[in-house]
Amino acid sequence: MSNSLNHDLGTTDVRWNLDSLYDSLQDELLRDDLDLCMQEAEMLKEQCSGRLAKLEPAVFSRSLRRLERIQVNLGRIDTYAFLNFVTQVKNDEASAFLQKSKEDASRVNRELVFFDLEWAQMDQAAADILLATDDVSPYRHYLKNVRRYADHLLSQPEESLLVEFSPVGNESWLTLFEKVMGHLEFGESKRSEEEVLSALYSASREERQRAAQELTDGLQSQIHILSHIFNTILAEKMINDRLRHYSSWVSSRNLSNELNDRTVEALIDSTTARYDIVQRYYTLKKDILGLAELHDFDRYAPLPSLPDRLIHWEECKEMVLEGFRGFSPEMADVATLFFTQNWIHAPLLEGKRGGAFAHPAVPDANPYILVNYTGTLRDVSTVAHELGHGIHQYLAKEKGYFNSDTPLVLAETASIFAELLVFHNQLETLSNSEEKRAFICQKLESIFASVFRQVSMNRFEDMVHTRRREQGELSTEELSTLWMKSQEAMFGDSVELGQQYRIWWSYIPHFLHTPGYVYSYAFGELLVLALYNLYEKEGDSFIVKYLHLLSEGGSKSPYELLVPFTIDLNDQSFWQGGLLVIENMLKELETL
Repeated sequence: MSNSLNHDLGTTDVRWNLDSLYDSLQDELLRDDLDLCMQEAEMLKEQCSGRLAKLEPAVFSRSLRRLERIQVNLGRIDTYAFLNFVTQVKNDEASAFLQKSKEDASRVNRELVFFDLEWAQMDQAAADILLATDDVSPYRHYLKNVRRYADHLLSQPEESLLVEFSPVGNESWLTLFEKVMGHLEFGESKRSEEEVLSALYSASREERQRAAQELTDGLQSQIHILSHIFNTILAEKMINDRLRHYSSWVSSRNLSNELNDRTVEALIDSTTARYDIVQRYYTLKKDILGLAELHDFDRYAPLPSLPDRLIHWEECKEMVLEGFRGFSPEMADVATLFFTQNWIHAPLLEGKRGGAFAHPAVPDANPYILVNYTGTLRDVSTVAHELGHGIHQYLAKEKGYFNSDTPLVLAETASIFAELLVFHNQLETLSNSEEKRAFICQKLESIFASVFRQVSMNRFEDMVHTRRREQGELSTEELSTLWMKSQEAMFGDSVELGQQYRIWWSYIPHFLHTPGYVYSYAFGELLVLALYNLYEKEGDSFIVKYLHLLSEGGSKSPYELLVPFTIDLNDQSFWQGGLLVIENMLKELETL
């Protein structure tokens, strides 16, 4: 089925070219780069360990540049190993190399543990002298960030030991999760995860119900493994947070996102207080579809007037580029590179990881995008979303490896803004009012998925991490009960959640790969709604500020980067303003 669909959509050969990283697993540069990293790390440790505070500014800045080069080379190897693996998770050679790359990186990083520890614990006066020098100025924000972790770092022997064990710890469980999900086949037709999830958007209620049951049956067959993986990662984070003195399960994520707890609480509280918007919408959708009850497998049912033709890859490309070009030719030019230079992997393949992502790679290479393209309008939005990430990563790479990495909340802002541009462009091409209404409904559901669903999943995370710390390992039934509690709070009586829905927490990778991640989507969506309103008011002057925001990468905090837009992230009324935009879209539909 996948090969036939790939052929019809023109995605068979839309596969990334990883040559900007390495030619193959046998490329001699892989060994050379690793050897160079190891030698340089050992030399850096020998020359600087125990003496960082005594280094002259010029020597310190040179040491910092050497450290960055080591991490660039490790990042290149790790990126190649990961990207090579995710399109063929059943390939033993690819899996073995991914594991080897993690073990090699841990050996190198063990030698470099001293740098962050000594820098974070350095006397403030000595640190200020180094930070004030011109040579160090490009790294100023990065270095200040490292010092923010001072209270959460362990001793050098402890940190070294944790680095040494990391390849067989959390990372190994994540790889197992990818392998389990990559090997799963759903239903009699042995569909992939991506295919069965896509069927939940079918116009046929029978097909949606069958897909939901097939997804559940497939997950149920491995639920003992998935539950164990989840529990192990919950426990690993609990132990890590305890050792590092984080006050709550989400504190380390907030610190990584460079946000204070007050900002995140304002976002979560504002969103959960407006779950009524979700319930009003799905009550309306039930009436539009003429259903006595709206079940969980009906949530993504398309409205009858929604265009349901398959969109060829080339048409998708033009739709996305046209949406970007209407906003900024520069943005469209960067996006074009992803298509022409083979930086995208699009076909459905056996053993390919489901979902979609953009990977920044390293500054002297290029970002890469993975999608599982099935030709729907929703997939066009996904391509736009990931290209938003890719453009952000491409523009930010000029800041260097340490400063190009952007906090997750602003990374999601870039992707969701790109998605919104394409939506407005697509909406203008529709002349039929019923089609427009159906298309707006689909967009509203996409916004719900970014805002309310992600916040409800954040509430699920909050409950499972807290419960794990209070009472120990959680059974599958306990995990499922907490999942249903978080979902019922959002849907209320508007959606009937069936028994098969209880274990759907088990396929969501964000809970495992990046605990606490999901609120970043809500942050990004509500921020984008505010930014788009500014764009409509300011026009060209906004475009200049926005592209500058992307090019700054992670060289400043989110608060600093948003100063030109006069946004106060700690003000609940700011978040309520974004939620009001969503409600106004709903009111328009209710009037229609």
